Amino acid sequence: MKKYILFLFALILTSCSKDDFSEQNLESKVVVEGWIEEGDYAQVLLSSSIPVTGVIDSTNVLSHVIRSAKITISDGQTSEVLRVKNDKNRVPPFVYFGSTLKGEAGKEYSLKIEYLNRIVTAITKIPKSVKLKSAEYIKKIATDTTGYIFVKFDDPLDEKNYYQIATKIDVEEPIFVPSFYGNLDDKNFTKPEVSVQINRGVLLFPKTKFTPYFADGDLIHVKLRTQNKDALDFWNSWQNEIVNSKNPIYPANASLKSNIKGGIGIWAGYGQSTLVVKTPPKK
Repeated sequence: MKKYILFLFALILTSCSKDDFSEQNLESKVVVEGWIEEGDYAQVLLSSSIPVTGVIDSTNVLSHVIRSAKITISDGQTSEVLRVKNDKNRVPPFVYFGSTLKGEAGKEYSLKIEYLNRIVTAITKIPKSVKLKSAEYIKKIATDTTGYIFVKFDDPLDEKNYYQIATKIDVEEPIFVPSFYGNLDDKNFTKPEVSVQINRGVLLFPKTKFTPYFADGDLIHVKLRTQNKDALDFWNSWQNEIVNSKNPIYPANASLKSNIKGGIGIWAGYGQSTLVVKTPPKK
């Protein structure tokens, strides 16, 4: 699995004036975006929070990346210290990654970050995956060159589930991007057979102009994630910031939900199921 999304680096705004952790800058916080999926290894992104007066661009985001932390994850029996690598296809291009502990449904995973004089912790659990039945590219008018993705899956009747749907356009997007309004609580389903239209999500610093739909010629990876309530609350608060501020990388305030102790952000366990959708060739 590739990097899912990295909005946090440019999102958490504080009143500090620098990006270090000196005594003169105690308000700067460690910003965490970390996850472990069923069948895959952990990945974590770290930054310091960006000042209210800071410029939000790829250069400034890069200057806030934390590359020298010690990150340990554990399932209660086995522990692993994550390594950091450079991935030039992403902004920022640094990610901490695991290679020993592979995510298993039902298991709990702890996260411990040691950076300078700070310790940041969190705990998450991976819920069972729910299989995608289908994902289809559909146009409102046959002659259109754009369309939307419709996904179908069965929500287990005997389980409480929270979902997130994300997409990744091959070549154009290096990461999975949560679809807009793609965070779902099964209490809102009227029947176990679920059919949902997917609107393309907002990517931080996209290479091309953003549009909320998909286009002919796209090869689209569609992922259905099961997630915990704290992850649902986090991503819903992120979505609300986009709606309220009408700006995908500079939210109205710092009200994002978090399950991180000693920092801000999210450490989440996910179940996952992925399908690939091939659209008609461009004319």
